[in-house]
Order: sequence, then C-alpha cells, then structure tokens
Amino acid sequence: MYQIHTVQFPKLGWKFTINPTAFTVGDFTIQWYGVIIAAGFLLAFLYVMSSCKKFHMDQDKLIDAVIVGIIGGIVGARLYYVMFYPGDQYIRDPISILYIWNGGLAIYGGIIGGLLCGALMARLRRLKVSAVLDLASLGFLIGQSVGRWGNFVNQEAFGTQTDLPWGMLSERTQEMVASGPVHPCFLYESLWCALGFVLLHIFSRKFRRYDGQVFLLYLVWYGLGRFFIEGLRTDSLITPVLDLRVSQLLAAVTVLAGIALLIVFRKNTSLSGCGAAVVMERNGIRSEDEPIETPEDGSSTIFGDKEEKAGEEAAEENTEKDTEGGSAVSTPNREEPEQDGASEKPRKEERQESAPEENKDQGGEES
Repeated sequence: MYQIHTVQFPKLGWKFTINPTAFTVGDFTIQWYGVIIAAGFLLAFLYVMSSCKKFHMDQDKLIDAVIVGIIGGIVGARLYYVMFYPGDQYIRDPISILYIWNGGLAIYGGIIGGLLCGALMARLRRLKVSAVLDLASLGFLIGQSVGRWGNFVNQEAFGTQTDLPWGMLSERTQEMVASGPVHPCFLYESLWCALGFVLLHIFSRKFRRYDGQVFLLYLVWYGLGRFFIEGLRTDSLITPVLDLRVSQLLAAVTVLAGIALLIVFRKNTSLSGCGAAVVMERNGIRSEDEPIETPEDGSSTIFGDKEEKAGEEAAEENTEKDTEGGSAVSTPNREEPEQDGASEKPRKEERQESAPEENKDQGGEES
C-alpha cells in the first residue's frame, strides 16, 4: 500500500492530500505516476502526428519510429537508473530490474534510449533522421513537462530547504531533507520544459533554417535547465568513479555539444519541411499556410512518386506522338492507289474510243 501524502505550500496557504493510487482492479493497482506518464506520452504522440504534414513526413512511417522509440525509451530509462543506482540491490536481486512499476526510471536514460531506437527505425523506414529528431524533441518537451507531475504525486525529485514563497512541505520531505519547506524541483523542470516547448514550437514554424536545428536547440535548452535544477536536488544519482551528479555532468556535456554543433551548421539551409519562409522558398517547399495537394491516385509528392509519375506521363506523350506520326506517314500510301486508279480511267476510255475506228478500217478493207 502506498502512503497517502499531505503536501503543503505554507507561505501560499495551500494544502493537498494526495493518494498515489489512482484505482484498483482486484489485486492490481494503477498508480497516478503511471497514468500521468502515459498521458504525457499520449499528448506528445498527438502533437507529433498533427505536425507530420507541416514537416512533410509520412505518418505511417513515423508511427513505426515512435513505437520503437517508446520501447527504447522505457528500456533506456530503466537501465540508466539501474547502472547508477547506489548499493547492490539489483546485483542481489537481478529480476527486480524488471519491476518498473515500483519506480526507478531516469529521464536521461529514456531520452537516450528513445532517440537511438527511434532514429534507427526512422532510418530503416527511409525518413530523414534529422527532421524526425526535430519533431521528436518537441514531443519530448511535452512528455517531460507533463510527466514531472508524477514526481509530485509520489513526493520525489524535490530539492534542498528554501525560504522562497513556493517552498513545499510534506512528510516525505521532512523525513529525507529538513523540517522546513524545500524546492519543488519537479515544478521547476515542468515549467522549464513547457516554456521550451512554446518557444521551440514557434521557432520550428517560423525560423527553422535546416533539419536538426530544433533538436540541437532542445539539447541546449533542456541541458541548461537540467544542470541548475539538478544542483538543487537531494536524490541525484552519483557517478561510481567521481563524486559528481550523473545528470548534471551529462547536462553540461549536452549543452556544450549542442552549442558547438549549432556553430558548425550555422550556414546550413537544407530544409524539408516548415521553417523560415526564405529558406522554404529556396528549397522549393510550400508555405505552411498552403495545403499540400495529394494526387487522386494516392501517390506521394514528397518521396519521389511525383517525379516517377511525371516520367510516366512524359513517356505516354512520346508514345502518342509516335503513333500520330506513324499514321501521318502511312496515309499517303493508302491514297496513292486511288490516284493511280483515277489516272488509269482516261486510258481505258481512250482505248475504247480507238477500238471502233480500228474495226471500221478493217471492215472497209475486207469489203
């Protein structure tokens, strides 16, 4: 049975009673944590599917990449947590690694696993991986913003003691940190991701200059926020070699890598979907306000079917021209016998007229 939490924000005068269990079915319990995570996945999925047209992506192919990415994300989140978990619990009881319903998922592991598996499937399905990463990063921000509220329900992922007006207090924080209010780190990250989504959504529609740019900005944005928020937390995973917070170290590396790549690709203008109007025009892409026409036969105008169909139409036109040319050449041949017959008719009449005269002469001589 999960503990019911009484959560307070003393300086704001707020008080909540939270039951981590959403409902039960027989002996099986459904936790709010899982429901909230699932809701984050669903909202992210709906956004990604609704944005396929603007990014000029095939929905069916992208769904394959999303499904594989979700599986890879869950596996990656669990393995990341297990690898850096302090103690020997998972060494003594390896089967407990599979008990993900008991908690223990690391967001960075989920991002890494989801990106690797999703990108691999996108490659196999012949989607442009850099464009898929742009769209996936926006989905990540939605999922992370919603999913962090699962930490609030479980009363975890909070920070050190604080005197700020929004300091949070509960039985769990008093047991693990201090008697006073603490930083609600879950709230900081949720708001940071929500703001990042709004900004990058607008950027992707109006200012994106090349495929992959939004993803690089996501690495910088999320890594920057996570670096400072992680420094406030009290439950961070620590590297086994150095006394450093794993997520904080990874966040710093992510920010530096993202900035470096943004500088390297600053002159790139290879775009396959929505973005800056000038770059879209340069790449021959329709404005996002103009609907993309789909041929009646259902063929794609994005992945090469349009060129193939144009080639087929050109071949048909050439065939028709050849046919018309052949008929034009053969027509005089059919008319020539008619002309010959017309010229032979006067000849026959001349022969018939000369025949009586010859007979007359012969008759006179005989008589």
